[in-house]
Amino acid sequence: MANTKSNEKKKINKVKIVKYILHQGETSKPEIASKLHISMPTVLQNIKELEDEGIIAQVGEYQSTGGRKAKALSIVGSLKYAVGVDITANHISYVLIDLRGKLIRHERIRHVFENSMDYYEDLVKELNTFIKNTQVEECKILGVGVSLPGIIDKENDMLTRSHLLNLSNVSLKNLKQMIPYEVNFENDANSAAFAEVAGSEENSIYLSLSNSVGGAVYLNHSIYLGDQFKSAEFGHMVIEHHGRTCYCGKKGCADAYCSAKVLAGADGGRLEEFFEKLDRDIERQKNWETYLDYLALLISNLRMAFDCDVILGGYVGGFLQPYMGELNRKIMEYNKFESDTSYVRNCSFEKEAAAIGIAMSFVEGYFENLS
Repeated sequence: MANTKSNEKKKINKVKIVKYILHQGETSKPEIASKLHISMPTVLQNIKELEDEGIIAQVGEYQSTGGRKAKALSIVGSLKYAVGVDITANHISYVLIDLRGKLIRHERIRHVFENSMDYYEDLVKELNTFIKNTQVEECKILGVGVSLPGIIDKENDMLTRSHLLNLSNVSLKNLKQMIPYEVNFENDANSAAFAEVAGSEENSIYLSLSNSVGGAVYLNHSIYLGDQFKSAEFGHMVIEHHGRTCYCGKKGCADAYCSAKVLAGADGGRLEEFFEKLDRDIERQKNWETYLDYLALLISNLRMAFDCDVILGGYVGGFLQPYMGELNRKIMEYNKFESDTSYVRNCSFEKEAAAIGIAMSFVEGYFENLS
């Protein structure tokens, strides 16, 4: 019994150390010991094991502040890889990341969704071609993660509801069987949130501003799913009484005011074109001003409800950086309880966040299961 407890503690320390290295990118033995409050002998023992297993390697030295320079340690990215697939109404995205979580290759294909065997067969064929073109050995691929816009029952491999794909209670088991790797399914917003917050010690809200408005709640180091897997439906919070009609049938939902479609509609669905013309078009500027007003209201409501950071992602999130000053001023008009808006952050992944996030689940799982 004592030996079993000792082995469990050893495994816990090993996982904590290797995941700390993963999330830091590069770090040193003294920093690991200090940040994780683990004794230096324990750190040294685990680092040696991880180096012997080829999981980590020395990648350089830190600047010395006196004495010997600390060796910089990092995960060996080429040891393993993971694939992410993001299904939307009109496209399929494929990404390959290495064991460090670094994006190695990505491809986006226009492919209109349909719930048919032909569609799934095409998806798998494109997936196999994508993997073949990466020239990564099949034995090095940990798995394939698939993100979809809707409510996912992961225990039963079921898409229970997707407004964007116009589906209810669709089994994903056929698709799972067709992919010759281990497969995970996840909601697209949860996947994108995981890409942004994996390894973070801070609670945060991920607000996805794509063709629909959604998001995720990251609390106590995990995504909060809700009792019925319906948490973070931010797009269906009413922000305008008797306002515009939402696709869900209600009036005044945030989705009707803050989705990417609100901006891209005048440009045939091309959000890039909206922002390209924004500075020289008065009508688009008025539209943008109204959009930011409602977005500021939504962000302020989320801050009031959760009292943590709000990360702005999705299609629109990738374009927001130059306009953060204007947005922050509007947020301050709604939030009179705080003197700044430092809790609002731009996304790190402007594109393919959902595909990267679902692929990262395999990387995290790999390290969780180290012996």
